[in-house]
Amino acid sequence: MSARIGVAVMAVLLALYIVLVGQRAWLLLISGDPIGLAMGAALVVLPLIATWALGRELWFGVRAEQLGRRLQAEGGLPAEEVSVRPSGRVLREEADAVFPAYRADAEAHPEDWRAWYRLGIAYDAAGDRRRAREAVRTAIRMEKSDRPR
Repeated sequence: MSARIGVAVMAVLLALYIVLVGQRAWLLLISGDPIGLAMGAALVVLPLIATWALGRELWFGVRAEQLGRRLQAEGGLPAEEVSVRPSGRVLREEADAVFPAYRADAEAHPEDWRAWYRLGIAYDAAGDRRRAREAVRTAIRMEKSDRPR
């Protein structure tokens, strides 16, 4: 639940940033000054990029959570195989030890979104957030193409 609160806070802060930059862009655009017009036009681009990035990340979170719930309902989530510190973080050495099994499963079943999602969980437990997101994105793409139309 704390992750959702963190995402909500960051989304609100980014939305505030988008509004404030948009306001400054508008003020520069109506200034009539050529430099102000150029700066205002440049500032219009920043809120557009920020809005796109925010939407993309929120949609990723929604889809990842949907897949996680689906996999949990199927009984396919990995069992707790590693110890957890009181802070909630896993012991990295133990996560690194179980990681090869999940990587081997994804390599053995390259078209199975479930294997890729579990690999993403293993990467996350091992502390490799970039690869975790990449594996979960792969799982989302595979599940989307796997759905009946």
